[in-house]
Amino acid sequence: MRKTLLALTLAATFAPLPALATDTTDDAVQDTSPETGRKHARHLDAVVVTAVPLGQNADQIVAPVAVLSGSQLDDVKGVSLGETVSSIPGVQSSALGTAVGRPIIRGLDGPRVSVLENGLSSQDVSNVSQDHAVTLEPFLADQIEVLKGPSTLLYGSGAIGGVVNVVDGRVPEKAPANGFAGRAELRNDSVSDGQTGLFRVDAGNDQFAIHADGMHRDNGDYDIPGGTLANSAVKTTAGSLGASVLGDWGYVGLSIARFMDLYGSPAEPGDADEGEAPVHIKMAQTNYNLKGGLLQPFAGIEKIEFNLGHNSYQHVEYEGDEPGTTFKTNSNQARIIATHAPVAGWEGAFGIQTQHRQFAAVGDETFVPPTTTRSAGIFLTEQQNFGPVKIEWGLRRDKQTVQPIDGAKRTFNPNSLSGGVSWRFTDNWHLSLNLDHAERAPSEEELFSNGPHAASATYEIGDAKLGKESSNQAELGLHFHGDIVEGKVAIYYNRYKDFIYLADTGTMEDNLPVRNWARNDATFRGAEAEATFHLARGNSGHWDLRAFGDTVRATLDNGGGNVPRIPSGRVGAQLRWNNSDVRASIGAVRYFKQDKVAAFETDTAGYTLVNAHVAWTFVNNDRTQWEAFVDGNNLTNQTARPATSLFKDVAPLPGRNVSVGVRAFF
Repeated sequence: MRKTLLALTLAATFAPLPALATDTTDDAVQDTSPETGRKHARHLDAVVVTAVPLGQNADQIVAPVAVLSGSQLDDVKGVSLGETVSSIPGVQSSALGTAVGRPIIRGLDGPRVSVLENGLSSQDVSNVSQDHAVTLEPFLADQIEVLKGPSTLLYGSGAIGGVVNVVDGRVPEKAPANGFAGRAELRNDSVSDGQTGLFRVDAGNDQFAIHADGMHRDNGDYDIPGGTLANSAVKTTAGSLGASVLGDWGYVGLSIARFMDLYGSPAEPGDADEGEAPVHIKMAQTNYNLKGGLLQPFAGIEKIEFNLGHNSYQHVEYEGDEPGTTFKTNSNQARIIATHAPVAGWEGAFGIQTQHRQFAAVGDETFVPPTTTRSAGIFLTEQQNFGPVKIEWGLRRDKQTVQPIDGAKRTFNPNSLSGGVSWRFTDNWHLSLNLDHAERAPSEEELFSNGPHAASATYEIGDAKLGKESSNQAELGLHFHGDIVEGKVAIYYNRYKDFIYLADTGTMEDNLPVRNWARNDATFRGAEAEATFHLARGNSGHWDLRAFGDTVRATLDNGGGNVPRIPSGRVGAQLRWNNSDVRASIGAVRYFKQDKVAAFETDTAGYTLVNAHVAWTFVNNDRTQWEAFVDGNNLTNQTARPATSLFKDVAPLPGRNVSVGVRAFF
């Protein structure tokens, strides 16, 4: 039945239609325009990063940035956003089954990592608890951008640890070159007997453009070594419609999107003998987005971009058929950025950002009171090249108020200051240094939580007296781009004052472990490295070897021990081959034992994940490109328990999985 529904959903998208000519290579990347056929690009660093102003690619930005796009994104797409971006050095996932996985950047997660869709916050409640899913669908993304390190300058205090921006083109910024373009995909996953299907179409001319997309996923409980993880099934439906008016003056467009999710909590599978029902979460979000860009609207301004969003979100935590806690948010947000003409050689942008969010949790096990959060910020960022040296700097001022329904209002004024310099001392080498001061206001959960949370099986206690946390970070990076080798290495040191963290107390309340929101000064230090070796280029195809590694160490001052749930260090390698019709890869990632753990936290054993991918383009003409693929994950069927997960002891990662499917680009 599930396969039939997927086939019917996508049948129309496979019908013969006027299409865009395409071709592909292993290191090709997908343009973020509606031209959804594959494009050639020498390096992923050449893809324009939309999360920063001035239209720069990753290699031109002094701050650390990574981009997933094209075939490289196709090969790593997972059910959750965290799983999808975890192949990037310095980025891992907070895992609860496959449905829930929020990105963790350099050991920082939750309210410190801002998850965006096309530059605006996702406005879900995934930062409130590790059992709450992100309402963004990786399978519908054109590209995913990761800003590592403090990004409060552009996105406010919720980005003190970094930003993950999902770009999906739902508001068209231009029309396809040939008037119509699209893509579609069907896949089956063996580990969960799951099916996923999706489509996307874009059409238009030089005056008007439209967009539509849709996706449905139906995965059962997934297999783990020795059995099946109960209550790990997930069912997702997502889609959107968008349209824009275009011209030489710029564009203005509107989109509406809907996201629905139904998934179980493996942390609460229920117990029939004890009369306990399993806990599952039913989630829905509707998002409205008005977005535009005006080119040279008046003297001295090159471009004005505006982005306004309204989100309505709800999820209900059920115990069996009985509804328990209901989470609701209604939010309005806006960003306006003006790019000015060069002034004394300085190029830059300035802007404002506002947000109004109403949050409520209602039910027998409500652990956070209803709150209203208002924030507003102004920011400025500038850059200039002085021969081989590039300098970037910026500053930001915010005001945020958090008002609980039955308590005193808290007001915070976070400030951010950033500076970076890049020195290209040869054509192939450049050295970068970034210095950042960032401040973050505590979230409503950290301030006001007090009670049991069924889906995460914890009893959380907040601290209404928490103040701002602040960080001072220094990062040194070295980059090399050559014909045979390209790579980068970075080391960073981050000093926190009044770092806020969820501490295990070792006590129980209502048969649940009690965790307190506490504060202490903390130090994060780490390193990342990545290199790609172009081994051979010839008639037999292209051979590349990619290797990477990352590690982070985080400690609390005053005898506080280690920061909880810090990612394991890891190293990995992948051998890739491609020719005009086939691309293939095999690789492995070793996650080391994590024994630098917090009080009442258990050590995490090391494990190795072996993955492989094969894709064959069996039709490639001036109308369509068809691609059949087989992806293998955890091929040695290892028991994998991420150190980042609150639920590692009860919910390991999936066992051996083979995904088989077909993609079409037209």
